[in-house]
Amino acid sequence: MGESENPRTTQNQNKVKKLTLVPLIFLIYFEVAGGPYGEEPAVQAAGPLLALLGFLLFPFIWSVPEALITAELTTAFPGNGGFVIWAERAFGPFWGSLMGSWKFLSGVINIASFPLLCIDYVQKIFPVFSSGWPRHVAVLCSTLALSFLNYTGLTIVGYAAVLLAALSLSPFLLMSLIALPKIKPHRWLSLGQKGVKKDWNLFFNTLFWNLNFWDNVSTLAGEVDSPQKTFPLALLVAVIFTCVSYLIPLFAVTGALSVDQSEWEIGFHAQAAEIIAGKWLKIWIEVGAVLSAIGLFEAQLSSSAYQVEGMAEIGILPKVFGVRSEWFNTPWLGIVVSTSIAIGVSYMKFTDIISSANLLYSLGMLLEFASFLWLRWKSPAITRPYRIPLRMPLLLVMCLVPSAFLVLIMAIATKTVYLVSGVMTVAGIMFFFFIKLCKQRKWMDFSVSVEEHKEDGVHGDAL
Repeated sequence: MGESENPRTTQNQNKVKKLTLVPLIFLIYFEVAGGPYGEEPAVQAAGPLLALLGFLLFPFIWSVPEALITAELTTAFPGNGGFVIWAERAFGPFWGSLMGSWKFLSGVINIASFPLLCIDYVQKIFPVFSSGWPRHVAVLCSTLALSFLNYTGLTIVGYAAVLLAALSLSPFLLMSLIALPKIKPHRWLSLGQKGVKKDWNLFFNTLFWNLNFWDNVSTLAGEVDSPQKTFPLALLVAVIFTCVSYLIPLFAVTGALSVDQSEWEIGFHAQAAEIIAGKWLKIWIEVGAVLSAIGLFEAQLSSSAYQVEGMAEIGILPKVFGVRSEWFNTPWLGIVVSTSIAIGVSYMKFTDIISSANLLYSLGMLLEFASFLWLRWKSPAITRPYRIPLRMPLLLVMCLVPSAFLVLIMAIATKTVYLVSGVMTVAGIMFFFFIKLCKQRKWMDFSVSVEEHKEDGVHGDAL
């Protein structure tokens, strides 16, 4: 087997109906965005101009580099471990395990935000869900129901993502068209109301939360039809589609309405729809928010579950975590573990949830950039069906610019976020040594990773 191939392919791979281009595009879209829901706090934090510039420029600083790296490394290592494989191949099992911990925890923390976001919109129609036990029960029941949908299979989730995207985006397109005659371009130039202090923590975390997680789809690589050809095209289309879906309604609403800056909270697009077109469009957008949250939940739960399976395939987790359902051929144990942790953190404040997810994700992305550069430098012979057409100096620049932003995101985090992320990082390190002890004592069965084979004197090409 060539060095470019993942040494651990899923045992059930031949039985899986592979994901094709269109479902993959919309799964990527829901990994990252899911629509303009949640972009509103950028205006509240820094005013219309900076919010528009943020969603115009940030994709070039962050989204495009991350998508390009994902395309290159996913086609070089097309297995369900995704970024875990990249870190392990670059720096060894410890860093592969830590990458897995950071990305998995950031993913499941992020998953926990979507039922909350969904309930935040539903409570506008049914106020009973605004607090107390009705809200807690609603979050729990919606999380369990959505997890069961994920259990039914990735193909179903993929085509559901196409339908959910069409239904959740259509009211925004209609609102933008109705808003056209009311747009006054000078409103786009506003830096916010006088006397309102810029909230850079909220601003940058909002941008980051709405435009990250491009590499999450890499954990589904083993489920994609012809990943070497499909992934680069799917990522390109998804980047363009995502950016447009954010910008069109943001330009429309900021240009058509002049409201108090404090009103730009999560869910304001629904209020704007009522002002622009009437209550019927407000209700449509609120229903669309629920559908979008479902798509986001399903896509990201799929990535987390298949990441667990991929980590089992390369020996970072015991083999049992790679088990699949006999009925739907889905990694049911990965789904259970991901859902359980998501439920556990779903009672945190929404802002603390996304900030904690962002910090853990930032740590993982710094390691991912380092893995990408190291593999380019030390393993140039690896077959890369898609290769970023840049030489090492420009690749360094491409990675350093978003890395500086990652450092900024971590620097402005709150004490609560540092505490949550620090505890989880320490737990990830302890988990690695616990797994190492399990291997030494043979308490559980493990697959053997590439690095462990090399340590035993077997070259990766022989695997």
